[in-house]
Amino acid sequence: MRFLSALVALPLVALGISAGELEDQAGQQILGKYLEAKQTQQAALRGVQMEVEIEAKLPRQEKHGKLRALRSISQLGKITYKALGFSGDNSIKNEVIARYLAEETKPHDDAALTPANYKFKFKGLSDRDGQHVYVFDVTPRKKAEGLFRGQIWLDAETAMPVREAGRPVKTSLLVKKMEFVQDYEIRDGVAIPKHFQGTADIRIVGRAELSIDYSNFRQDIADEVNDLNR
Repeated sequence: MRFLSALVALPLVALGISAGELEDQAGQQILGKYLEAKQTQQAALRGVQMEVEIEAKLPRQEKHGKLRALRSISQLGKITYKALGFSGDNSIKNEVIARYLAEETKPHDDAALTPANYKFKFKGLSDRDGQHVYVFDVTPRKKAEGLFRGQIWLDAETAMPVREAGRPVKTSLLVKKMEFVQDYEIRDGVAIPKHFQGTADIRIVGRAELSIDYSNFRQDIADEVNDLNR
């Protein structure tokens, strides 16, 4: 990316445009495409249902649990879950998985990845398993629930997100540190969730690990699905 920028910048030196300014302009153009792609992605995922397998662990306590569920996104963007089956320690279900689901199903309208909530710093072009991606550092403009500090990776062809990773800037008093990675795959030009990995250092109980795999995407027949309540 920097090599290409340098080549393009050569004839612009006489105009007083630096390579850094050129790169900033390129970053702004890519960011604009991303914001458009994000709207397309959100619209495409409305009214969609998918299967999820959620696995959680408390290594220090040697506890483990796995939940299979249907995750639905309504036409209004509301996320709901319906349990299909659980195996493992019930404390994992109630204290780890249920807490995650409760947090994810909250409305986060004020936490969208937009310039109103974040500062974006363009880092350049990179390679991810043979796929070209644009990398941005993201820094929240305020310390608020639902915001995170980290990076986003964008598919160079579609500007769709392929990875979001970082640390929430605000957590509960029980959580000392939390990190996450959300991976997407591009299907028919749209980014859909593929895998989520999260860890949290929780006071008293120690490290908690959460892993989610998404599969079997389809249009949701029902308008709403009951929240997980057991």
